[in-house]
Amino acid sequence: MLRTNNAFLSFIEQLYNNQHHKEDILLKEYSREQLLLRQGERPAKVFMIKEGITTVDINEDDDRRFIVEFLGKGESLGEIEIVKNVTCLCNVRALTPVKVYAISIPYFVSLLEKDLPFNRFLLETFATRIINTSARASFQQLHTVEHSLTRLLELLKVQEMTISKEDMAAYLGITIRSLNRTLKKLKA
Repeated sequence: MLRTNNAFLSFIEQLYNNQHHKEDILLKEYSREQLLLRQGERPAKVFMIKEGITTVDINEDDDRRFIVEFLGKGESLGEIEIVKNVTCLCNVRALTPVKVYAISIPYFVSLLEKDLPFNRFLLETFATRIINTSARASFQQLHTVEHSLTRLLELLKVQEMTISKEDMAAYLGITIRSLNRTLKKLKA
């Protein structure tokens, strides 16, 4: 549920500490609920989460929101959009206070062109996201809402996370009303 990547974070921290041009990678802070990336807009930077948790969500045309995943330290944001030269596919919002390494786009592109270890980390990140997204989609298709909610509540407890009912419903792809009905069934 909460994705992290400590090895990639260590690699970016090393780049940050050894950079020649101090504007290539900046350390930035975002408060709870603040948007890091907005769906439909071009990213100004690529981010690497140093601390905190973000939600990645898609807003549908009918104002429904679906949380794709929760990202924590060592996860990158905006990299797909730069690689594909597209606008942001999702909103990324700080669930908790967040610190990020903000990587300039020209520096990110130069890393893509010249740095093999960086490319390996990025490829592993993409592959892991594809695997996790596929597994989650198949799980949600094959199991009841009750089962999915039970598993979500267990994961939240294990990861010592709390999220709002709105975020739970958005993560499960259901309405608040359905969530409340399911929570009531589980308590009975």
